[in-house]
Amino acid sequence: MSTIGTRGTAVGFIGLAVVGLALTGCKSGNEEKDPAPAGSSAAAQPSKSTEPDTSASPSAGGGDAPAPGTAGTAKPGQSFKIGEAATVPFKYGTDKGGTIALTVTGIERGQASDLAPLKLGDKAKGMVPYYIRYSVKNVGTTDLSHTSVSHIRGLLPDGSEAQGISIIGTFEKCGEDSLPRDFTNGKSQTNCAVALAPSAETKVVGAEYWGEPYSSLNDKKGLTWK
Repeated sequence: MSTIGTRGTAVGFIGLAVVGLALTGCKSGNEEKDPAPAGSSAAAQPSKSTEPDTSASPSAGGGDAPAPGTAGTAKPGQSFKIGEAATVPFKYGTDKGGTIALTVTGIERGQASDLAPLKLGDKAKGMVPYYIRYSVKNVGTTDLSHTSVSHIRGLLPDGSEAQGISIIGTFEKCGEDSLPRDFTNGKSQTNCAVALAPSAETKVVGAEYWGEPYSSLNDKKGLTWK
């Protein structure tokens, strides 16, 4: 999906709510990733906490992620309550990975007017945004600097997926999902993803993480929070 940034504004792109497509939340580049398009604005800074755990010595490079469902890691298809952490074997690209504690901390209903700066036009007519807040904590031994824990999508009452949006630029309602430099053991960050309910009468009631290794297209083995 191509995206174009414009100075001082955020631009949104609605992704099809189909299993397997990358429905991402708010993202932006940084100096060690692909640079943002010329003229695009930087993403809003998410809130972070940095409580180092000296019991582990982080290292950069390859992953230390265990297989799902082993050593306390979340099993494919496992469900959690909102606010409950899941230990997740995390992989980013081909050369980075580790172990994270992933927690959906809340799902907030927004206003239809929130979407005006994204200039979605008729594509978002009648839709209502929901903001899925989730925290990421590095509980492994590898440095996850500048990786991105996305693949978070909303769930509707009937279990189907809410519409997702990819955003480039600054959207004050929802922070980015890129992890900062020196994201080592014990570091944590709060992120956000946007999900769209099809109408004011329908709510986004849950969230699903469908990143590897929970991304089976056929078995729908994502982790869910409600």
